[in-house]
Amino acid sequence: MSPCCLLALLAVISLTLAASPGVKVKLTDKGIEYGKQIGMASLQQKLKTIKVPDLSGTEKVPPIGKVKYSLTGMTIVNLGLPKSALVLMPGTGVRLAITNAFINLHGNWRVRYFRFIQDRGSFDLTVNGLTITADIAIKSDETGRPTVSTVNCVANVGSASIKFHGGASWLYNLFKSYIDKALRSALQKQICPLVADVITDMNPHLKTFNVLAKVDQYAEIEYSMVTSPTISKSSIEFSLKGEFYNIGKHREPPFSPTPFSLPPQDNNMLYIGVSSFTPNSAGFVYNNAGALSLYVTDDMVINILLRIKERLCVLFQIAKRFPGMMMKLLVKTVKEPTISLEPNNVTVQASGTVTAYAIQPNTTLSPLFVLNMVSQSVQPLDNIFLMVLKVVVIPKVNARLEKGFPLPTIGKMNLINTQLQVLKDYMLIGTDVQFTG
Repeated sequence: MSPCCLLALLAVISLTLAASPGVKVKLTDKGIEYGKQIGMASLQQKLKTIKVPDLSGTEKVPPIGKVKYSLTGMTIVNLGLPKSALVLMPGTGVRLAITNAFINLHGNWRVRYFRFIQDRGSFDLTVNGLTITADIAIKSDETGRPTVSTVNCVANVGSASIKFHGGASWLYNLFKSYIDKALRSALQKQICPLVADVITDMNPHLKTFNVLAKVDQYAEIEYSMVTSPTISKSSIEFSLKGEFYNIGKHREPPFSPTPFSLPPQDNNMLYIGVSSFTPNSAGFVYNNAGALSLYVTDDMVINILLRIKERLCVLFQIAKRFPGMMMKLLVKTVKEPTISLEPNNVTVQASGTVTAYAIQPNTTLSPLFVLNMVSQSVQPLDNIFLMVLKVVVIPKVNARLEKGFPLPTIGKMNLINTQLQVLKDYMLIGTDVQFTG
């Protein structure tokens, strides 16, 4: 998770009119520091691909006089970022501070003096003591995807030293200190535009991020940002829609997300808050798709009928009317199930019908009776939700990582030290993150 990855995190994201999110994700200082540690090497590789603009100018070089020079075809052959920091800027974004950096470049030189004397060759340029401070704003665009921009940048080049090769380089190297000063000034003016270009170049890629993921043949989930990230001194919080839809049919449910706030915890790198709205929107979708129905046959029929209050009378009447025939039950919901979240407990309420059929010798079904059912269960479901997170969600994230982002490869994501709390109207997942491979 490089600094660039932090800018694109949850990358995952289409702006909506919903006042409240279904899911909130908070990245703490601990997570940001970990991301910086594992990401600076990747950022360093990214910076090596920068195309450095050509430089040219005129400098007075005693005893020759005015010397016109141009440096072209510059490529970065080495780059070091020994000291760096990534600091959150409340209300804006992040500040990337790099100190004591160095760059080694190779390119071609050309000089002209006395109006008619020209010479050319290659050169090696060493830049030391490079300091860059860039303030990067992180916002949500009109589609709910992240967008980044450089709002402020300051660069300082400690020293720039050039060594000429070829031509009469032995002569020019005697006076290179005059050109070094000009190069230092020219490079210093180029650094911030280069940084701004790197940041701006991320936006076309960020616009390609999927904000809708297919779950199965019935449902898809939208995880777009509903507002721009909330940034404090110690964390960055993303508000995501977190709503299920029927595939190709985006019908809003007859309920809205309840506002909730993540607690001020910072022991873990990452905190995920999932409101009851998200699983309830899933229930609404699957019920509309007719997916919450089940045919039950054979021994399971007897087990269900034995739970009916007047089971002996029912079984006697069925046996008398359809001797020796098998039965089939159709169990289906009549409305979407609802989930309520209270501290340490999850309440699931569901209502449905059980329609009994006798299976005729020609396989046709003869209806027997219809039972209305209402059920409610209250139980801790911590282990179930953690299993879904690790077995379903994380593999999907890693599959997306393998397909590639417009960022350096960071490996597979693993969750460690994961804990789940059920609070009022939402579940809170606290976890640390590791990238391997």
